[in-house]
Amino acid sequence: MATFHLLNFGCRASQADGAALKAQLLQAGLEEAPGAEPSDVAVLNTCTVTAVADAEVRRVIRRLHRSNPRCRVLVIGCYAQRAPQEIARLEGVAWVVGNSHKHTVAELVKAEFAPGEALTRGDAAVSGLVQIAPRSASTEASGMTTKTAEAQGRSDASRLGSPAVGSEARVLVGAVSDEFHFVPVSAPPAADDRTRLTLKVQDGCNARCSFCVIPYVRGASRSLAPDCVVGQVRDLERQGYKEIVLSGINLGSYGRDLDPKATFLTMLEKVLAETTIARLRISSIEPMDVTPELIRLAAREPRLARHFHVPLQSGCDRILRLMNRRYWTSQYAERILAIHERVPNCGIGADVMVGFPGETDEDHRRSLRFIESLPFTYLHIFPYSARPNTPAAASCGQVEGRVSHERSREIQSVIEEKRRSFLAAQVSRTLSVLTLEEARPGEKLERQGPEDEFPVALSSNYVRVALPGASQHTPRRAGRSRRQRSSLRLSGSSSCVAAVHDRRRSPHWDEPPFLCRTPLDRILLRVTLRASRRNFQNRVVPCGPEQVRAPDRFDRLRNVSVARHHQKRDRRRTGKRLELGRVNQQR
Repeated sequence: MATFHLLNFGCRASQADGAALKAQLLQAGLEEAPGAEPSDVAVLNTCTVTAVADAEVRRVIRRLHRSNPRCRVLVIGCYAQRAPQEIARLEGVAWVVGNSHKHTVAELVKAEFAPGEALTRGDAAVSGLVQIAPRSASTEASGMTTKTAEAQGRSDASRLGSPAVGSEARVLVGAVSDEFHFVPVSAPPAADDRTRLTLKVQDGCNARCSFCVIPYVRGASRSLAPDCVVGQVRDLERQGYKEIVLSGINLGSYGRDLDPKATFLTMLEKVLAETTIARLRISSIEPMDVTPELIRLAAREPRLARHFHVPLQSGCDRILRLMNRRYWTSQYAERILAIHERVPNCGIGADVMVGFPGETDEDHRRSLRFIESLPFTYLHIFPYSARPNTPAAASCGQVEGRVSHERSREIQSVIEEKRRSFLAAQVSRTLSVLTLEEARPGEKLERQGPEDEFPVALSSNYVRVALPGASQHTPRRAGRSRRQRSSLRLSGSSSCVAAVHDRRRSPHWDEPPFLCRTPLDRILLRVTLRASRRNFQNRVVPCGPEQVRAPDRFDRLRNVSVARHHQKRDRRRTGKRLELGRVNQQR
């Protein structure tokens, strides 16, 4: 049986495409390999939003070819749609399939490994096909459109194969269809999958931001019908998923292409009314689509995650105009402050671009002051990256990379302080968290240290927590290791993560506070966050039939004991340093 390995790059919409493609490949009879090296086919679902994303894809392709020259590398997605020739020139690439035809990838791969078997969709699989000779000088540089005979396209599509050494890769790229190609994720979740799944309900974008290449590679906005969204959420809930992340390229434009027309708000209300999914989360939504009705829905509906990601890009009106963004900073601030006021303890994030062409030091300072004035809890900060065929790429006043990175660091220092304040405000609150997955040996939580190998959970307001005392394999028993960590930890950026508390000195060290006899990637629980000797200390509280130990007098005794231990340790270290200094003087 042929094997495949899928690698996803980029946004949540791209991740959703990858999940759908994985389901298609499994249904086509292929088997998933544990890694790319031992697989017959390596599928790279790519992103092209920045030059860094492009470079990462090229680096992975070269690494795969070095490690397994016989593996067929299939490159799909946005990068493949934008620059197929560029990818096809890379050694080891067998196929390049753009967004226009990626819904046929499973059939094309199946046809390769079963040459006598016709494509199940026949002509429909290659309708509107554009076959590109990747190394032909006559091909357009953009790789977006190239005319060839449709009959030739059909002929090549039915016999796509791994090229011999020195031969050309097969490239399938055409105009992106106005049809929403949706593939239900009908396969049950694997044992190592998270329980929060991304469901793409919208694709494409009609906006034309001057820096963005996505409308050219994703096409016009198109939506999944509300009834289909409801049906898919029900199916996913039956499969065991507890949280669904609704994603799209521009969620606010949802439903405008449908007949009858719909809105994102009405679709959201329909899903909440007709399903019992534990939690719905909005991945990202543009500022002008954050309506008062949407804010009121988030405030009153507990199943809608208290989390808004609203792209900002810049806090300077002049730069927003150059970007062709469709709002002013005053409009943006009005919506963020409304969320903060009406949805208490809401996680609020944004995308911020630095170094846009023409951005001066004064523009940057203005943007910095604007960010400081708003209650953000996290930011995604990235330097401007020129994208081919976009208006901004041809603009004068390009900012040096050194300047962009310095501005990025300044904004990062501001948001780290805001993040610390937000996490401090969560102390003593009781939150409902969803366990994502159990950490495996060697895995770390946000790369903090060797103590971070434990299950991870996510709260409604986008706070990641860890469960050091949780184990789905070990029930309550006496005589547990004295190094058993049995507190809950709140984690954020590296500068504000609490240290894991070691309960070795507690008389009740053999009683872990959280005991679970169901898989850790299948439960919702409530946790109380508590302050600790270092930044934060957190504790699980009783939930359901599983009882946990409440804080008692031993907590106070433990804190005193730990403090004395550290005092003695510091005195020993000081004595050793003094003794070493005397020895050096004698020498």
